[in-house]
Amino acid sequence: MKSKPAVEVVQPKPIEGEYELWLSHQPSFAANDSVFDSDMEALKRFVDEGDALLQLSTNGTDRCHNNSDWTSRIKEKTQDARAAFLRIHAERVYSSLTNNFTQPIRVEPLVETATTRYPGLLSSAESIAEDAARSLKEKKGHEAASGLFLSHIFANYRAGIHLIQSMLRPLPGSVEQVARFVRDGELDLGTAVLRRNGKAAEIFMHNPAYLNAEDTSTVGPMEQAVDVAILDSSTEVCVLRGTPAQHPNYAGRNIFCSGINLTHLYEGKIPYLWYLTRDLGFVNKIAHGILDNPVAINDPTPTVEKPWIAGVETFAIGGGCQYLLVMDYTLAEKSAYMTLPARKEGIIPGLANMRLPRFVGDRITRQAILFDRRLEADSPEGQLIIDEIVPDGGMSAAVESTVHKLTSAGTVSAAGNRKALRV
Repeated sequence: MKSKPAVEVVQPKPIEGEYELWLSHQPSFAANDSVFDSDMEALKRFVDEGDALLQLSTNGTDRCHNNSDWTSRIKEKTQDARAAFLRIHAERVYSSLTNNFTQPIRVEPLVETATTRYPGLLSSAESIAEDAARSLKEKKGHEAASGLFLSHIFANYRAGIHLIQSMLRPLPGSVEQVARFVRDGELDLGTAVLRRNGKAAEIFMHNPAYLNAEDTSTVGPMEQAVDVAILDSSTEVCVLRGTPAQHPNYAGRNIFCSGINLTHLYEGKIPYLWYLTRDLGFVNKIAHGILDNPVAINDPTPTVEKPWIAGVETFAIGGGCQYLLVMDYTLAEKSAYMTLPARKEGIIPGLANMRLPRFVGDRITRQAILFDRRLEADSPEGQLIIDEIVPDGGMSAAVESTVHKLTSAGTVSAAGNRKALRV
């Protein structure tokens, strides 16, 4: 009987000395624009050296072997250096990317341009692309640098307000889509369908293969549909609903929204910036309206906004429940329910942690987000979120009745009171 060949064990290279040497090069930064370029060069050099050290800690592979502790330390110190730079230079960086605050910019191109213009400040485009191909549990966390960068932009009052208001501007092409909607009375954007119904514009979420879940295919069409509904001068009230599902368990029933596409989430197909684009984009436009005046950037209430109604059929899960927290009036079928789970997904559910307690209180919010509590629409707790319970199958008639109530005194009254309440 032949003996099995010995398995060669690859020993990780000792890196303690290299790590200490690298730390001795950790840069310090000065609050002076005249040293910005040299500070940026010092940061890039430190990050590049850290990346080389990471390769040593993993033996040039994707695995950390016995050096996982060193890998974590290197990543932490790299982020510490970036944070130290941004605490001093965030506004300077943002100003350079927006031509001294004169040009609006959205989150995605902001990160992309900063990555190109300031190497080392964020993870490289190549690293992000490599991570995008990995499943969620296999990702290396390169997107964390984008989160750090944006957190410092938002922490700077001037830059943060400018970015938020930039995201409230209409998407490119939305004005042209308004003309199509005016002409046809309907606008099919794929995963979002807009239909005129009297004085209302009804947006139907349409991702039937995934129970109207949210993913990268839905965020752009939804924002454009919201733009059109708000900008269309003939629309006095905006309505959000869902289309019928393909799943046999829900045959013949409309589905409001089943939240984030968990299949895509676990497969790693939901990028980090998707969350910010969603909440700073169409969710914030529903809540605060559209900034359609380029000169009104410093006006605290510069937006065009309209009342919003939600019609919940079957269920509103996760992000679907989040929508209800920015609506002016919510209707739900008697058998409908809501959940807002986030613990299992490992994410923070948008601004729901701040908004939901205003509706149901702190305890129920904790039960919903941390312990998956289900809220029946037709229950005392559910009716803290739902304004009106309608019979199953009676949503269309209930929506029309609610629209009539809102518009009977004219659009100025409804929109004006809505803005006053919000402010």
